[in-house]
This record gives sequence, structure tokens and C-alpha cells, in this order.
Amino acid sequence: MADITDIKAILYTEKSLGLQEDGVVVIQTSPKMTKNGLKEVLREYFGFIPLKVNSLRQEGKAKRFKGIAGRRDNYKKFYVTLPEGAKIESLEV
Repeated sequence: MADITDIKAILYTEKSLGLQEDGVVVIQTSPKMTKNGLKEVLREYFGFIPLKVNSLRQEGKAKRFKGIAGRRDNYKKFYVTLPEGAKIESLEV
């Protein structure tokens, strides 16, 4: 079962801020989150069911930390189309 703790962040990039004007929010989650799980979390915690949810799986980048090879975490990114009048409280930009 999905939980609100699986949501890592709401992304604020140039592209995502442009999408927010059209009612689309970009949410970064843990790799185990599913579309139905995200819909359930949004319904339970924010009180709405999204109109549409698109997802993509992002592989972690290989990086070097002080000469030691490492890897960033994998994550999922969801593009969530909000219904008319719905908003997420943390999105006050």
C-alpha cells in the first residue's frame, strides 16, 4: 500500500512551473509508487482524484564523490493533472 512518505518532493523547475499554469503538477516519488497508489494518496490526504496521471522511471546518475564511484537514487516522476479547483497546500508559489 502506498503512503504519503513515498512522496519525496514536488518539483519546481522551469518546465514544471509552466505545466502548473495548465493544472499539471510534477511529483517525485520512490520507485515503488504506482499510479493507483499515488491516486489513493492524493484522494486520502488532499481530497481529490486526479484527472490523469503519467509516470516515468528515472535511473540514478553515476557520480563520483571525492574520487569514489557512487550512484544517485532511482526515483519515479509523476505528471498529475489536477481537477478544476483542486490544489495541493504545499504548492503556494
